[in-house]
Amino acid sequence: MPSSPQAPSGSVLVLPAYDEKTGGIRAWINVVIGALLMLATLPGRTQGLGLITEPMLRDLHLDRVVYANINLWATLLGSVFCFPAGWLLDRFGLRYVTATIVLLLGVVVWRMSGHAGSVVVLFLLVMLTRAIGQSALSVASITAVAKSFGKRVGVAMSVYTVLLSLFFAGAFTWVGREVRTVGWRTAWMEVGFALIVGVTPLVLLFLSDVNTGKSSPGNGASRSTGVALKDALRTPAFWVFGGAAAMYGLVSSGLGLFNEAVLAERGFDQKTYHTLLATTTLISLGGQLLCGAFSVRWPMPRLLAVAMFLYGIALLVLPFVRILPQLWGFAALAGVSGGMVTVLFFAVWRQVFGPAHLGRIQGAAQMLTVFASAVGPLVFANSARMFGSYSPTLLFLSPIVLFFGIAAWRTKIHILPEPGS
Repeated sequence: MPSSPQAPSGSVLVLPAYDEKTGGIRAWINVVIGALLMLATLPGRTQGLGLITEPMLRDLHLDRVVYANINLWATLLGSVFCFPAGWLLDRFGLRYVTATIVLLLGVVVWRMSGHAGSVVVLFLLVMLTRAIGQSALSVASITAVAKSFGKRVGVAMSVYTVLLSLFFAGAFTWVGREVRTVGWRTAWMEVGFALIVGVTPLVLLFLSDVNTGKSSPGNGASRSTGVALKDALRTPAFWVFGGAAAMYGLVSSGLGLFNEAVLAERGFDQKTYHTLLATTTLISLGGQLLCGAFSVRWPMPRLLAVAMFLYGIALLVLPFVRILPQLWGFAALAGVSGGMVTVLFFAVWRQVFGPAHLGRIQGAAQMLTVFASAVGPLVFANSARMFGSYSPTLLFLSPIVLFFGIAAWRTKIHILPEPGS
């Protein structure tokens, strides 16, 4: 990447001055709400759909490869929503755009609980949950935190990801229990209801547009430059960080959607699968804390390299797991590396490219990860059909993950100065 990226003509945006007392409090509230928003993406994410995959396939009498293809095209089409979401957030601010996205997702999930009765209807509903949840709402969540902080965005993202781990661990446990006890349709209806009457009002009440660019020069504003999307796409940093996160997303989505079947192949039951989800999420806290601690002294590309090396090793050992201690060893490697990748993917864009076009840039990066997550389940499903096992796919993907680790180790970045620095 160039040693000193400059914002091109026309990329200058007027941002409000940051107030450590009032703006700081509102910014930290945005961190909590942002984490809640990412939790709200659960029904549109692979791990969330994975919670209902097996009972839904049995209920609808669907072949898993057919479902993998449904998921593929629904996710690919849904990924397009990353771009308009980023533009709307940059143009109109956080609160009302985000509240609308959450409300729409809640309606779609509620409808899916009672109307997923045919392949065509299921495809439409899964596509909408992917488009609104995994794509649009994920961009809104990350942008809510990244646009609220300047130099401290790395610290904010560490807190944000720790909250995510705690929130998702609880959600996996709760939704998994509901799926087992009352069925996937009732569980999904409860999730949709929580989005409509719970999360949407909280967004309207507490999410604010602090330090996001929605003010005029007359309000004590300072000028801030940021790299435009077209210039960001020309840098190695964008493709190394975006590509590594996408590769991680491809593998984790394939495992996430068919994790119950992958573990069954290793001799573990459904309860162990649900426990693994919650445990891995909690272990990822360690990765997040390590990433936050070492980010003071280590460059972000080196930390990304370590994370990809650990994840590649985890994929190599999974086909040979047979007993619980080995499974928890895999969970430790996958959890730590996943936590590190999450922090770095969320934090890097503001620091390297600035705040002016952050929604668009994060939308483009998010689209890469969504695209990859669409391909992952299809790769895993076809592996199971061709080889009768998921192990060949794990052994094939591991070297590719390790390659991204090498690429990250060799990448250099320049931290874009904040206004007034």
